[in-house]
Amino acid sequence: MSAPRGRFAPSPTGPLHIGSLIAAVASFLDAKSRNGEWLLRIEDIDPLRSRPTEATAILKSLERHGLLWDGPVVYQSARLTRYQAIFNELLSRGAVYACACSRKAISLASQLACQRCDRPAALSDDVNWRFRVAGSNLRFTDRLQGSQDIVLKPIVEEPVLLRRDGVFAYQLAVVVDDHDAGITDVVRGTDLLSETFAQQALYQTLDWMPPSFAHFPILVDEQGQKLSKQSKAPPLDDRRVIQNLLFCLRFLGMTKLADEFTAVDPELLLQHAAAAWNPALISDIRERAVSHPSLSTL
Repeated sequence: MSAPRGRFAPSPTGPLHIGSLIAAVASFLDAKSRNGEWLLRIEDIDPLRSRPTEATAILKSLERHGLLWDGPVVYQSARLTRYQAIFNELLSRGAVYACACSRKAISLASQLACQRCDRPAALSDDVNWRFRVAGSNLRFTDRLQGSQDIVLKPIVEEPVLLRRDGVFAYQLAVVVDDHDAGITDVVRGTDLLSETFAQQALYQTLDWMPPSFAHFPILVDEQGQKLSKQSKAPPLDDRRVIQNLLFCLRFLGMTKLADEFTAVDPELLLQHAAAAWNPALISDIRERAVSHPSLSTL
């Protein structure tokens, strides 16, 4: 059996915040606790939202926090030919179809509009290409959240793989990237739990072995809203590396280690944390994600 291989895959649309650092720490510890590798991928697939300066800042911030990745950094913007090849394969299998539905039609879940899109007349440059997965009964077992199952609805829940502006969508890129990198374990927030169903279906369609998934609670603000770049989450303060890491460890259920650690070396702290890593501690906090202390405690 190959060694575990995890990854962290931020989008360079803004600086890291404490919520994204939690994701990095969780995936790092999960891999390193089993003597595995931890890879870094920059998800700059969207040229309109991605900024090279932010990618550079993310790398520097991770290094300052002792989160040192294995192997070269992978940039999605350099893998467009690979995505096109896999899309062409899906197209040849009849696994994708052109969709000219407006957002209004989709929000109304118009079955007639969906059927019209799945006909040759809909083919043009001004279409989204969707993954044909409706009606599939999808199941997987999450390491933290347990058994998950869903039946996807037509159009409304069939993900776009190639946007009408010619940009490959997240769902296609993430599956291709994780497969090509040999990722064995995906550790990420519960905000992405629903995305996993379509990804599982893509793995199945492509005859690829999916990684295991573990979705941990996300950090929210005092109003119960996800901490994110879109919600103007404050950027990570790289001058407070140890405080940031201790906050992450406490959030991930490692309070005892965080309270006892006195050194100032982030790499040493992460080594101790990897040795003490226990995903069951995360399971214990999954019901209290929205009651986490505010960021004023940092």
